Amino acid sequence: MTKFSDISWDDIDPTVFIDTDGQAYLFWGNTACHYVKLKENMTEIDGEIHHIKLPNFTEAPWIHKHNGWYYLSYAYEFPEKIAYAMSKSITGPWEFKGILNELAGNSNTNHQSIIDFKGQSYFIYHNGASKPHGGSFRRSVCVDKLFYNKDGTMKRVVMTSEGIQ
Repeated sequence: MTKFSDISWDDIDPTVFIDTDGQAYLFWGNTACHYVKLKENMTEIDGEIHHIKLPNFTEAPWIHKHNGWYYLSYAYEFPEKIAYAMSKSITGPWEFKGILNELAGNSNTNHQSIIDFKGQSYFIYHNGASKPHGGSFRRSVCVDKLFYNKDGTMKRVVMTSEGIQ
Protein backbone atom coordinates (compact mmCIF):
# COMPACT_ATOMS: atom_id res chain seq x y z
CA MET A 1 0.00 0.00 0.00
CA THR A 2 2.67 2.48 0.95
CA LYS A 3 5.74 3.35 -1.05
CA PHE A 4 8.05 5.15 1.37
CA SER A 5 10.73 2.50 0.93
CA ASP A 6 11.78 -0.18 -1.51
CA ILE A 7 11.30 -3.05 0.94
CA SER A 8 8.41 -5.50 0.59
CA TRP A 9 7.64 -5.62 4.33
CA ASP A 10 6.94 -1.92 4.95
CA ASP A 11 3.24 -2.47 5.78
CA ILE A 12 3.62 -4.52 8.98
CA ASP A 13 2.97 -4.29 12.72
CA PRO A 14 -0.51 -2.72 12.76
CA THR A 15 -2.00 -1.28 15.93
CA VAL A 16 -5.44 0.23 16.39
CA PHE A 17 -6.16 3.11 18.75
CA ILE A 18 -9.72 4.16 19.58
CA ASP A 19 -9.78 7.71 20.86
CA THR A 20 -12.10 8.99 23.59
CA ASP A 21 -14.47 10.38 20.93
CA GLY A 22 -14.87 6.87 19.47
CA GLN A 23 -12.79 7.52 16.33
CA ALA A 24 -10.50 4.60 15.47
CA TYR A 25 -7.07 4.98 13.89
CA LEU A 26 -4.71 2.42 12.39
CA PHE A 27 -0.94 2.93 12.81
CA TRP A 28 1.68 0.69 11.17
CA GLY A 29 4.95 0.51 9.27
CA ASN A 30 8.52 -0.61 8.84
CA THR A 31 11.16 2.07 8.19
CA ALA A 32 8.30 4.60 7.91
CA CYS A 33 5.36 5.18 10.28
CA HIS A 34 1.88 5.64 8.82
CA TYR A 35 -1.62 6.22 10.17
CA VAL A 36 -5.12 6.49 8.80
CA LYS A 37 -8.61 6.99 10.22
CA LEU A 38 -10.82 3.91 10.16
CA LYS A 39 -14.50 3.88 9.28
CA GLU A 40 -17.00 2.79 11.91
CA ASN A 41 -16.94 -0.79 10.56
CA MET A 42 -13.19 -0.95 11.45
CA THR A 43 -12.42 -2.72 8.14
CA GLU A 44 -12.16 0.25 5.77
CA ILE A 45 -9.95 3.31 5.81
CA ASP A 46 -11.57 6.74 6.01
CA GLY A 47 -9.48 9.24 4.06
CA GLU A 48 -5.88 9.47 3.08
CA ILE A 49 -2.89 7.69 4.62
CA HIS A 50 -0.60 10.02 6.59
CA HIS A 51 3.13 9.64 7.21
CA ILE A 52 4.77 10.53 10.55
CA LYS A 53 8.46 11.42 10.44
CA LEU A 54 10.17 9.95 13.52
CA PRO A 55 13.90 9.57 14.24
CA ASN A 56 15.21 6.06 13.49
CA PHE A 57 11.73 4.54 13.19
CA THR A 58 12.06 0.81 12.58
CA GLU A 59 8.63 -0.73 13.26
CA ALA A 60 5.99 -1.62 15.88
CA PRO A 61 4.20 1.69 16.57
CA TRP A 62 2.02 1.70 19.70
CA ILE A 63 -0.33 4.54 20.67
CA HIS A 64 -1.67 5.24 24.12
CA LYS A 65 -3.13 8.26 25.90
CA HIS A 66 -2.42 9.41 29.45
CA ASN A 67 -3.51 12.62 31.21
CA GLY A 68 -4.34 14.43 27.96
CA TRP A 69 -1.13 13.43 26.14
CA TYR A 70 -0.85 11.04 23.21
CA TYR A 71 2.21 8.81 23.18
CA LEU A 72 3.61 7.06 20.12
CA SER A 73 6.21 4.48 21.09
CA TYR A 74 8.07 2.41 18.54
CA ALA A 75 11.02 0.16 17.79
CA TYR A 76 14.08 2.37 17.27
CA GLU A 77 17.16 1.39 15.22
CA PHE A 78 18.35 -2.22 14.88
CA PRO A 79 18.95 -4.04 17.14
CA GLU A 80 15.84 -2.37 18.51
CA LYS A 81 15.40 -0.14 21.52
CA ILE A 82 12.03 1.49 22.24
CA ALA A 83 11.72 5.25 21.73
CA TYR A 84 8.72 7.55 21.93
CA ALA A 85 7.20 10.85 20.88
CA MET A 86 4.39 12.91 22.45
CA SER A 87 1.60 15.11 21.12
CA LYS A 88 -1.51 16.90 22.34
CA SER A 89 -3.31 15.59 19.22
CA ILE A 90 -3.59 12.10 17.75
CA THR A 91 -2.69 13.62 14.38
CA GLY A 92 0.43 15.37 15.68
CA PRO A 93 2.68 17.15 15.48
CA TRP A 94 4.75 14.55 17.35
CA GLU A 95 7.72 15.65 19.44
CA PHE A 96 10.46 13.04 19.86
CA LYS A 97 11.30 12.50 23.53
CA GLY A 98 13.97 9.80 23.48
CA ILE A 99 14.65 6.22 24.46
CA LEU A 100 12.11 4.49 26.71
CA ASN A 101 13.98 1.21 27.16
CA GLU A 102 17.20 -0.36 26.00
CA LEU A 103 18.01 -3.51 24.04
CA ALA A 104 15.99 -6.43 25.39
CA GLY A 105 18.60 -9.04 26.17
CA ASN A 106 19.52 -11.43 23.38
CA SER A 107 16.63 -10.46 21.06
CA ASN A 108 17.34 -8.16 18.12
CA THR A 109 13.73 -6.97 18.14
CA ASN A 110 11.85 -5.25 20.92
CA HIS A 111 8.12 -4.60 20.52
CA GLN A 112 5.93 -3.05 23.20
CA SER A 113 2.52 -2.13 24.44
CA ILE A 114 1.56 0.18 27.29
CA ILE A 115 -1.57 -0.23 29.37
CA ASP A 116 -3.10 1.13 32.56
CA PHE A 117 -4.55 -1.36 35.03
CA LYS A 118 -5.99 -0.50 38.45
CA GLY A 119 -4.26 2.89 38.52
CA GLN A 120 -0.80 1.64 37.50
CA SER A 121 0.83 1.89 34.07
CA TYR A 122 2.61 -1.15 32.67
CA PHE A 123 5.15 -1.63 29.90
CA ILE A 124 4.75 -4.98 28.12
CA TYR A 125 7.53 -6.12 25.80
CA HIS A 126 9.55 -9.20 24.88
CA ASN A 127 13.09 -10.39 25.22
CA GLY A 128 14.91 -13.52 24.10
CA ALA A 129 15.02 -15.24 27.47
CA SER A 130 12.79 -18.17 26.50
CA LYS A 131 14.32 -21.45 27.61
CA PRO A 132 15.89 -23.39 26.09
CA HIS A 133 17.87 -21.46 23.50
CA GLY A 134 16.02 -18.13 23.56
CA GLY A 135 16.80 -15.41 21.06
CA SER A 136 15.29 -13.20 18.40
CA PHE A 137 12.80 -15.87 17.32
CA ARG A 138 12.19 -17.53 20.71
CA ARG A 139 10.87 -14.76 22.90
CA SER A 140 9.53 -14.32 26.40
CA VAL A 141 6.83 -11.81 27.32
CA CYS A 142 7.92 -9.33 30.00
CA VAL A 143 5.97 -6.82 32.08
CA ASP A 144 7.47 -3.99 34.11
CA LYS A 145 5.95 -0.90 35.71
CA LEU A 146 5.94 2.39 33.80
CA PHE A 147 6.13 5.78 35.48
CA TYR A 148 5.60 9.36 34.26
CA ASN A 149 7.41 12.57 35.16
CA LYS A 150 5.43 15.66 36.24
CA ASP A 151 5.74 17.17 32.75
CA GLY A 152 4.11 14.08 31.19
CA THR A 153 7.29 12.55 29.80
CA MET A 154 7.84 8.89 30.59
CA LYS A 155 10.65 7.65 32.80
CA ARG A 156 12.94 5.04 31.28
CA VAL A 157 11.65 1.55 31.86
CA VAL A 158 13.89 -0.51 34.08
CA MET A 159 13.85 -4.04 32.74
CA THR A 160 13.84 -6.65 35.49
CA SER A 161 14.29 -10.40 35.42
CA GLU A 162 11.49 -10.77 38.00
CA GLY A 163 8.82 -8.63 36.30
CA ILE A 164 5.95 -7.37 38.42
CA GLN A 165 4.95 -8.98 41.70
